[in-house]
Parts: sequence; C-alpha cells; structure tokens
Amino acid sequence: MTLAEAAAPSESPAPVGVCAPLGFSSGAAAADIRGDGGRRHDIAVIASDRPCAAAGVFTRNRVRAAPVVISHLTLKRGTPIRAVVMNAGNANACTGAQGLRDALRMCALTAGALGRDPAEVLVCSTGVIGRPLPMERVSEGIRSAAHALARSGGDAAARAIMTTDTRPKVAGTAFSVDGAEHRVGGMAKGAGMIHPDMATMLALVTTDARVEGRDLQALLGEVATSSFNSITVDGDTSTNDTLLALANGAAGGPPLTPGTPGFDRLRRALLQVCEDLAEQIVADAEGATKHFRVRVSGAASEEDARLAARTVAVSPLVKTAVHGCDPNWGRIVMALGRSGASFTLDRCRVSIAGTAVFERGAPTDADLSMVSAALAEPRIEIDVDLGAGSATGHAWGCDLTADYVRINAEYTT
Repeated sequence: MTLAEAAAPSESPAPVGVCAPLGFSSGAAAADIRGDGGRRHDIAVIASDRPCAAAGVFTRNRVRAAPVVISHLTLKRGTPIRAVVMNAGNANACTGAQGLRDALRMCALTAGALGRDPAEVLVCSTGVIGRPLPMERVSEGIRSAAHALARSGGDAAARAIMTTDTRPKVAGTAFSVDGAEHRVGGMAKGAGMIHPDMATMLALVTTDARVEGRDLQALLGEVATSSFNSITVDGDTSTNDTLLALANGAAGGPPLTPGTPGFDRLRRALLQVCEDLAEQIVADAEGATKHFRVRVSGAASEEDARLAARTVAVSPLVKTAVHGCDPNWGRIVMALGRSGASFTLDRCRVSIAGTAVFERGAPTDADLSMVSAALAEPRIEIDVDLGAGSATGHAWGCDLTADYVRINAEYTT
C-alpha cells in the first residue's frame, strides 16, 4: 500500500486526531513489547504524504531517554519530517549506548517501510525505564504498523501509545484563512509521572497549514506554557516527555507568518487542541476520580500566577481534600503561602466552585456543606485573586487516591 492509497479520503470512519488534517495517515500494531502476549497495540506510525515543517519541546529532566536525544538532534538539523514512530510499554531510558542504537534503528525501520530517509523520521517511547527494547518484536511491529497506514487510523494510533491511560486522548479543530479551511489534530498519552516542566507526556499535533519550522517552534513553545506545562498529577516529570508538531501545508495557500490574522488563527487552534489534550490527561490521571482547575488572577506577574496555580494543583493536601470532598480551604491558602508568589494575605480571595471561602485575611460565612457538595463533581474550579497586580495564570490538577498508590506500587510487578 502506498502512502497516497493509505491517505484516500473515501475511507471511513472519518479521520480523527492526528489524521484529521489533510495528508496524514496512521497505523498501529501489537509488538508484544510488554510481554503480555501481544494483547494490545503498542506501536504507532504516523506519516505525511508530503514533507513537514516540524517542532518539538522536550523534558527538562536531566535524565533524557534515547528517543528524546535522537528526536531533539533530528529537529536541530532542520530537515523536513515525513513520519513519527512511537512505542508504548518500554521507555528506552537509562539503556546506554544500546538504547541510542535502538532508537536510531526504529527510525531506519520506519523509513525503510515507507521508502523514506531515516533523517525524516522522529521517534518517541514510553513505558518502563531501564529495560532494553525487544527489537526483534519492535521491528516486526513497525513493519506491520506501516503496512496498516490509513486516514482512519488516528484513534488506533492514540490507543497504541497508552500505558496506564484508561482511554485514548484525541482532539481537533479547524479554522479558515482567505476561504481555505485548515485543520489541526492531535493525540496524547499520559496518566502518571505528570508535572508542569514540559512536556509531561507524549503528544503529537498535526496541521495541514503551511508554516515555517522556526515559526512553528516558537508557537509550540508558547502554546505549551498554557497547556501541557499547566498540568500536574504527581509532581514527577518523566525522562521521555515529548511534544511534537508537524505542518505539511496540504491545505494550500501562502505560508502563515507571525503578525498576520492567519497565524493568529493557527495559534488559537493549536492552543485549543493542546489545552483539550492536556485536560484529558488530568481527567484520566492514575487512580483519579475528579480533576480541578486553579485559576489565579491579581498576580504581580504571569510567572507568579503560574507558580501559585501550580503549587496549589500539586499539593498532596489539596488533592486529598478534593478527593474527600473536604472544604478545607486552609490547605489552598497554605499552598499559596509557600508558592513563592508575591501577595499579602489581607488582599487575597479564594473561591471554590464559585463560593468565596476566604477573603481579606479571614474566612467568609460561606455554607461549607454547599462547598463539600460541589467538590463531589467530576470537574471543579478553584479561583484565587492574589490582589497583587493584574497578571493571570492557571493549572490543572486531580485528586490523589489509594488507587494511585496501588497502580504505582505494582507498576513493574
């Protein structure tokens, strides 16, 4: 099957996620990387029928997995990209020189299956740290995934990269420029080892808009701040965190350049998809039963606003209070006080689900039973006004449950 045949628009169901933009196709296969008998797909190949401008944002963890090192170097060369290969079940992290060779071999195998150059392929891995990849099975899986390329393969690819996720995460939107419709689609995985220090998971975003690689890179970094860098599950940042973006220009038209209305529409569309995926990650966090957003206003700076929001969202005491529907707003104020953000207590205001519980240095007369009832909802808003300026920021968090402890206590056993 050729890429052109795989990308035929007549296939059903309708393309979703990374296949929603024109010119992209995906395939998935079971390579038995987990050693579970191949019951789940664990290899995904995503391809474009034309060269793509590419961008990436990677983990700031000083321990970087082999695929992170290889993909980062590939992007620095600035060559067009035609495909991404991803695997679940094995992180290929802390695997020495063999891990680097295996990551390069995954690129070469994908390129060979598609008739491309290995330098046109990016690679991502996720799963258990410190175990060599079973490359014989991975090799067969890559060939099978490449053979399965289809415009309808977006959902299968999103499922193939899941680890402890309970459901696939896909998103998409469209926008018009001078009468031409452009699409942005994406997929992500992540449920644990999630914290706002980019990129906190694996994610791939595609678009059929035409944009230069340097402009896409700047835009991706900007968008990451308000989306994937604003979520936290457990305060840990993975060795494999990767966010990639591909733009193949299949929608036609002139390049979208900074300072133009078209580029602003692309920015909004990319932000919408990334924020959607980021919230899906927190909502599906390991063991979580609910998730919440901390919105901070009145901060002295945007950095202070983000710092305050993230500190509240990652606090184990706040997370357990949310889980138990305990209207213990003192834990929120405590977290604000240790966040490092500038504010004075007598100008601070805290609301939970629209009910003010703390204002001007003292508790309000709020009905805490109503607050407790609101904390039972699956999605909760916590609002903080620091009273120190006009900057805003936000962060997403989730509750902390006994199931989180169980999942991670048994992760490799």
